Amino acid sequence: MIIELSSGLEAALLDHSLPPWHLDGSFLSRSTIDEYRAGLSATPQIEETVSALRHALTGEGGGYAVLRLGGLARAMGMGEPFLRLATAFAAEVAVPFSPFPKWPLWKDIGVKPDKDPGKSSGIGYNAFHMDLVNATQPPDFTTLLCVRRDPLGGGPSILSDPHTALARLSQETRAVLSEAAYHYGTFFDLHGVGEECKPFPVLDSAAEPGEGFVRFTAKMLERSRLGTEHAAAARELAEELVRGQVRYMLEAGDYLIVNQQRFLHGREALQSGQENVPEAERRLLLQLFLRDRGGAEPAS
Repeated sequence: MIIELSSGLEAALLDHSLPPWHLDGSFLSRSTIDEYRAGLSATPQIEETVSALRHALTGEGGGYAVLRLGGLARAMGMGEPFLRLATAFAAEVAVPFSPFPKWPLWKDIGVKPDKDPGKSSGIGYNAFHMDLVNATQPPDFTTLLCVRRDPLGGGPSILSDPHTALARLSQETRAVLSEAAYHYGTFFDLHGVGEECKPFPVLDSAAEPGEGFVRFTAKMLERSRLGTEHAAAARELAEELVRGQVRYMLEAGDYLIVNQQRFLHGREALQSGQENVPEAERRLLLQLFLRDRGGAEPAS
């Protein structure tokens, strides 16, 4: 769902100056959340936008939203004052946090032509996945704020509902995906996401149909040693995810928020010729993770 800000709301938000944020461990502090919420609540028309955002992410049939903040970005630039507003919107959904202690709250995802093309900062196809798939408590929401789109015109975001994809698979295939036989990635120096989950099932057999995390990353098909039966089941799911995908080209200021219990995400390849684009002009996203309020969050 795409959520536009009215001109009146944009004008009102431009008059607000939110304070710098503070962290309590890995999480945005309770005092910052309260300050940001108070600042937004005083803005005319904000409740309608926040309600639409929450419904798009957690309401029936929802799971992702693109909050279009481009007007604010053009008026304010994309420095700290703008990021505080984006953080305030995120805090209306869940608790912002950083699982990476060596990175700031918002993590840069730039473009590195010499990196593995399938990685988030690579230039190739970034297959469907959930972030931190191998954590016992993955982030409930992953978010991407577009600072610059690919100047060559590539790299649209892709999204797909894994529960709908699973429903198209046979009972036998779903049973294989329910076995704890999958693994992917490393797990080191992470905060706020529990322990390493290895191996893990793609489908939690204890969850109600259509609910819970679908622990999937298509990257494990190429980068993990899986048994023949388990690889075949995962490949079937990957094909169904592509079949049901939607795509969206993020523009500067667009803020994509994905409910990881309902949607998986990825990115199509960037256009060729990235090595000829100056680094300061290449596609740039900022990533922020959110923890549902029912889980761990700061107490003060």
